[in-house]
Amino acid sequence: MDNVKIGEILEPGSESEFKSRSEKVKRGFWKTVRRAARHTPFMEEVVAAYFCAMDEKTPTRVRMTLMAALAYFVLPFDVIPDMLAGIGFTDDMAVLMAALTAVRSHMTMAHRIAAREALDRDLEPASRK
Repeated sequence: MDNVKIGEILEPGSESEFKSRSEKVKRGFWKTVRRAARHTPFMEEVVAAYFCAMDEKTPTRVRMTLMAALAYFVLPFDVIPDMLAGIGFTDDMAVLMAALTAVRSHMTMAHRIAAREALDRDLEPASRK
């Protein structure tokens, strides 16, 4: 993926686009996290970004950028379909890394703690639940 394409994906867009993306992310985020966890070495950062995007205290433009990246992550059909074993999440990782790099300073310790707790709870092996 080239930088122009990633820049287009991360464009914050309008308020209505933000609301639409938010709904898609809310519906599919955790399912995608469980599916992608073993392919995404920085999943804790991705989940922290989710909490940052949902946080009303986060600046609107940051929330919109994160929501654009998270929506791309959640949607199964993108540049490289997520169903392709091993490589399906590589484009998602590129988009997410670009977004995280751009807005990392807005991700708080509270977002990171919430991410760690959510991952510990949601990705815990079934035998330990």
